[in-house]
Amino acid sequence: MCTGCVQKQYPDRGHTCLENGSYLMNFLGCANCHQRDFVLISDRTMVNEDEEEIVTYLHMCKNCDHVIARHEYTFTVVDDYQEYTMLCMLCGKAEDSISVLPDDPRQTAPLF
Repeated sequence: MCTGCVQKQYPDRGHTCLENGSYLMNFLGCANCHQRDFVLISDRTMVNEDEEEIVTYLHMCKNCDHVIARHEYTFTVVDDYQEYTMLCMLCGKAEDSISVLPDDPRQTAPLF
């Protein structure tokens, strides 16, 4: 994808996983037409394979259709946890895991 359009390649976003949208704070402007305008989402696909949901799309310049970055988001359920990942040159990389149980066993303090 285009390294000239982003401030930082694959910034660490912690636990923030985006299924859609764009991280505009990291967008410098289009390296092709030199405009800093809206970023369009195109070619969005959603595939469900073996209990894994994969969403991919392209970030594109509104003015010249230059491809800025390819975005990939995944969602799976592993044991008692919902697992999320995101990988995109513009939006960054992130992972998150949330318990499907009312009380997350990883968050409970020992009784003794």
